[in-house]
Amino acid sequence: MAPRNEPHAVTLCLFQDALCAVYGDGYVIRVQSPLALDARSAPEPDLAVVPGKPRDFLTSHPSDAVLLVEIADTTLAYDRSTKRVLYARNGIPEYWLANLIQGVLEVYRHPQGLDYLERRILGKGETLVPNGASRAVAVADLLP
Repeated sequence: MAPRNEPHAVTLCLFQDALCAVYGDGYVIRVQSPLALDARSAPEPDLAVVPGKPRDFLTSHPSDAVLLVEIADTTLAYDRSTKRVLYARNGIPEYWLANLIQGVLEVYRHPQGLDYLERRILGKGETLVPNGASRAVAVADLLP
């Protein structure tokens, strides 16, 4: 794993703050923690929004999420291909890729097979409602 540089670390904090604000009770925002997707994979996405409460995961990592987020600069190609396929294959309904190189948010929704049916590229002037969230989040609040 590549070391996390300053923009990556700042973006992680921005995402965590924004997602905490739009998800209410009943969801946990997990940061760089394992997700038990299948027998072969336990990735550690930068952020995972999972149903439940923190103590629900004392004996096992969550196996599902409503939203996964990867923050990418040096890992952009890997996160856009390998991670996207892994998340789609395991039925994660929504995957966000914070593309720090281009300063955009790539949103993938509706997994089918090894990919997502919907892909959107959002800039800082746009908003979106995350899967399962109570309200919209501004992309400008997520990116450095």
